[in-house]
Amino acid sequence: MKEKKLRSQEWYGRKGKDGFIYRSWMKNQGLPHHLFEGEKPVIGICNTYSELTPCNAHFRELAEAVKRGVWEAGGFPLEFPVMSLGECSIKPTAMLFRNLASMDVEESIRANPMDGVILLCGCDKTTPSLVMGAASVNLPTMVVSGGPMLAGWFKGKKIGTSDVWRFAEKYKKGEMSEEEFVAAEAAMSRSRGHCAPMGTASTMAAMVESLGLALPDNATIPAADSRRKVLAHLAGMRIVEMVREDLKMTDILNRKAFENAIMVNAALGGSTNFIIHLLAIAGRIGVDLDIEDFDKFSANIPLIANIQPSGEHFVEDLFYAGGLPAVMKEIQGLLHKDNITVNGKTIGENISGAECYNRDLIGTMEDPIKPESGIAVLKGNLCPNGAVLKPSAATPALLQHRGKAVVFEDIDDYKKRIDDPDLDVTPESILVLKNVGPKGYPGMPEVGNMALPAKILAQGISDMVRISDGRMSGTGFGTVVLHVSPESAVGGNLALVRQGDWIHLDVPNRSLTLEVSEEELENRRASFQPLNLGYDRGYVNLFIQNVTQAHEGVDFDFLIGASGPIVKRDSH
Repeated sequence: MKEKKLRSQEWYGRKGKDGFIYRSWMKNQGLPHHLFEGEKPVIGICNTYSELTPCNAHFRELAEAVKRGVWEAGGFPLEFPVMSLGECSIKPTAMLFRNLASMDVEESIRANPMDGVILLCGCDKTTPSLVMGAASVNLPTMVVSGGPMLAGWFKGKKIGTSDVWRFAEKYKKGEMSEEEFVAAEAAMSRSRGHCAPMGTASTMAAMVESLGLALPDNATIPAADSRRKVLAHLAGMRIVEMVREDLKMTDILNRKAFENAIMVNAALGGSTNFIIHLLAIAGRIGVDLDIEDFDKFSANIPLIANIQPSGEHFVEDLFYAGGLPAVMKEIQGLLHKDNITVNGKTIGENISGAECYNRDLIGTMEDPIKPESGIAVLKGNLCPNGAVLKPSAATPALLQHRGKAVVFEDIDDYKKRIDDPDLDVTPESILVLKNVGPKGYPGMPEVGNMALPAKILAQGISDMVRISDGRMSGTGFGTVVLHVSPESAVGGNLALVRQGDWIHLDVPNRSLTLEVSEEELENRRASFQPLNLGYDRGYVNLFIQNVTQAHEGVDFDFLIGASGPIVKRDSH
């Protein structure tokens, strides 16, 4: 059978003027002519390296490891940059720019002469944005994550990002000095890599491995471990083989792959942000996925991994205990084990030899870390299109709760009044934050796990029911209802909640009810006025005009679907 012509030859294999131009300027990098003759697949290395994205600041080294693998397998590696989203630095929120980064990735891949792609990603939004963009092109593609940082040490105890919320409360109550607070900063972030708990970054790394887009152990090898570079080298070798096999993203990302990812996320106690990103990826690749699927396919799966914030330990520890393959093996009876992955093997083959080396880190279906895990999808008149809550990170006693609403109209109102001694709030109250959804902020920031009022913290209370149309950091915890849809900015019922309204949260029955009559809600709706956010130009205006709601993945309506890899016209 005649070997399929490489896509890159549409550029480098041309005769005459066009071929001259496509090749000549590339040769100023010292590249010999034989690299362009069509026998070596061109592998694009999509790099989100940036010193403004500290989670990804070691990616130059990872890229070099990938290149070594590509060269060894007979490929031709070419590295290129795309927009990098540093979760801890970007204002107002990195989520505002996820779709922009995905556009950068998609157009960079399609417009350039590459046959396959390695996606280097780590920090929260870099993974979904790169996968979304690549999915819309659909070349042979593999993800190499940056890996988690080593757990921090502070005053003789391991710490990680989840401790930020605890330290902030202690600092607020005067139980932690300014000097201790600053010392903890350096103690926590002591190595390269993304957050040490099962926050959004590690959840995304686990997502791509469970989907089949990454090699086994991609999710858990620490960034500082030399085996992370070995994995990158092996990925470079394998992507060349994938091009020759024509193993594309659509061959891997079928409906069963998405169901597997949901089940694995439940076993890990992964981030609620997982929902929004997986929905967006499904929309790009053409898989029909609904928010209720996240409840359906995580049902009856307990918490298997004892990792913060749902558990006690860190992703580094999970690697030493057997990694994600060992976790997946514990729920293998529920997984679609026949699904193919980037290494050419099935999920079942990849986890068949996995072993658990520490039962304190990895439980079993019969003896789990916690009986409740996964993601609860709530419905009711307060969230007709859905809202979400992570039971494994919540206070069990609050999962069924009725309380009066303490309402904050936006984030500025919250910051102004939350610590007011005269705030009308009790431990039984429900904190409601409006206008932090996709359009309302804009960008849907991670402010859903609102810090409790100072007067409540002073009583020794550490958790309250909190409701918003925003998101929560994957490292956060508490009885927090998120992603309320429709959001308040577009006139969802969340916008109509008033101080003192009774709200009933019933997680076991998956309901969230505003105890206000439909007649009264209609009266309130008549006087609803949307916020004027003041954006009339540029990307942010584009975002507000075109972004979908939380239950739809917060993607742009015009990006759903794929355009493929074909470029019909030349540049000269």
